[in-house]
Amino acid sequence: MKNKSSSILDQLKNGIKNIHFIGIGGSGMFPLAQILQKKGYKISGSDVTESYVIDLERKLGMDIVMTQKAENIKGADLIVYSAAIMEDNPELIAAKRSNSLLLERAELLGALVGLKSKCVGVTGTHGKTTTTALITHILIESDKDPSAIIGGKLKSINGNAILGDSNVMICEACEYADTFLKVFPTICVILNVDEDHMEYFKTLNNVIQSYKNFCDNTSDTVIINGDDDNGMKVIQNSNKHIIKFGINKNNDFYLDNINFKGYENNKFDIFSAGKKISSMILNIPGEHNAINALAAFIVCLELGCTIEEIEAGVKSFGGIGRRFEILGEYNGAVIADDYAHHPVELKATLKAASTMGFNRIWAIFQPFTFSRTFMLLDDFKEALSIADKVILSPIMGSREVNTHNIYSEDLAKKIPGSIVINTFDEIASFIRKNVKTGDLVITLGCGDIYKCANKIIK
Repeated sequence: MKNKSSSILDQLKNGIKNIHFIGIGGSGMFPLAQILQKKGYKISGSDVTESYVIDLERKLGMDIVMTQKAENIKGADLIVYSAAIMEDNPELIAAKRSNSLLLERAELLGALVGLKSKCVGVTGTHGKTTTTALITHILIESDKDPSAIIGGKLKSINGNAILGDSNVMICEACEYADTFLKVFPTICVILNVDEDHMEYFKTLNNVIQSYKNFCDNTSDTVIINGDDDNGMKVIQNSNKHIIKFGINKNNDFYLDNINFKGYENNKFDIFSAGKKISSMILNIPGEHNAINALAAFIVCLELGCTIEEIEAGVKSFGGIGRRFEILGEYNGAVIADDYAHHPVELKATLKAASTMGFNRIWAIFQPFTFSRTFMLLDDFKEALSIADKVILSPIMGSREVNTHNIYSEDLAKKIPGSIVINTFDEIASFIRKNVKTGDLVITLGCGDIYKCANKIIK
């Protein structure tokens, strides 16, 4: 793969001027398009759904159409598609018949990571985007001039990617369809290993094996959550330099004195070998984010930052789009949005919300993919039950056909008092009629449920 990445880079340097992205609104596609645009390529793309990512891309001058048809690829020297694009997509069919270079997103990602000599690959079932963004922000604030590919909008750079002059690349490495196996990092971070994307992996053992392969791709250091049982299986018999982090005191770096009571000024201490080495202030909620910050702390130490620089960077971190993002208020209630779409993520987000002193928590959840909803139905029930009020929208099937015959109503039956409302307009209207001062309303899901939050405010 390294040789193939070099070949792709050679082709990018010779004769390619126009690049077209099929599904350019995807969170994994945008940062690649951003970096290539900054390197001087003309970027075009297509998608089927308007989104905040599409808005950002248009503001950057990318040429985007909201229909997908064969003629859209005309004039493109390189065409990029993601694993989520179906085989019957008319642009993909036309691309395969054309003389243009055609790359799956993961292949392009692996090539762009190869632009720099030192790569940090951040992976895990949960927390990848926040941790990648934290590392990037700390390095920027420490004048380390990194490059980064992030799966969400980092507010301090107003985008998902940055191209710096140093030899360091920070890359979010997603396990879906083994995408991360196209990346060969110097340092890898494994935040956690859970059952997800099981329509692809089939078994937990297959998930663990893929993470093992990612570790094998790493040339130097593996930084891993030592409290994660599946993660510990990943590094069994590994010959890499291992650094463990977590809450348990047998880790190389661990947290203590955690004091998370709200959205801002959350505090925790970092210990190593029984000695306190740092006191942190983090202005995003949830104990899970303290663990993400600990992983970022270790990476930045490895990259030459001082403890004082890391503390300052963590404190000034303003969060990332769609990660417990406060959008506004309606009638005295706070309206927020979060990308959580797996039960473990939902539980972490709603537990964080429950510590913040709101009268009631309204969870508006859009399930994503039929297979995940079917396989984790009881886990979703347990996580969502943390909220006081639960509203479900229909399942967003995305790339799947509903062969499981599963619907949001099946989940609603398991959560007392929960309801299914079919459209965002109807959900927004229901909330406006029933929400009260002191409530928190949070939209949850990796689809387009954030549009519902915006409708409530507007």
